[in-house]
Amino acid sequence: MNDLLKLSTAKLQGIIKVKKQIERLAAKLAKLAGSAAPAAAAAKGPRKRRKMSAAARKKISQAAKARWARWKAGKGK
Repeated sequence: MNDLLKLSTAKLQGIIKVKKQIERLAAKLAKLAGSAAPAAAAAKGPRKRRKMSAAARKKISQAAKARWARWKAGKGK
């Protein structure tokens, strides 16, 4: 960030020009390749959450309680 503050106006304008050129070329490349990456990501939609069975939740809960019990037992010594 501090490096940008030290640059001259001419250099900053050159950086902006190159960045715009890169973005334009990237868009052209995506168009030629036949894939619009930003549009594809937006069209995909939100990820669906996985469902966990009640038995799996119970098993995880019991394992966590057992870990805490072992930890608390070891801490008292």
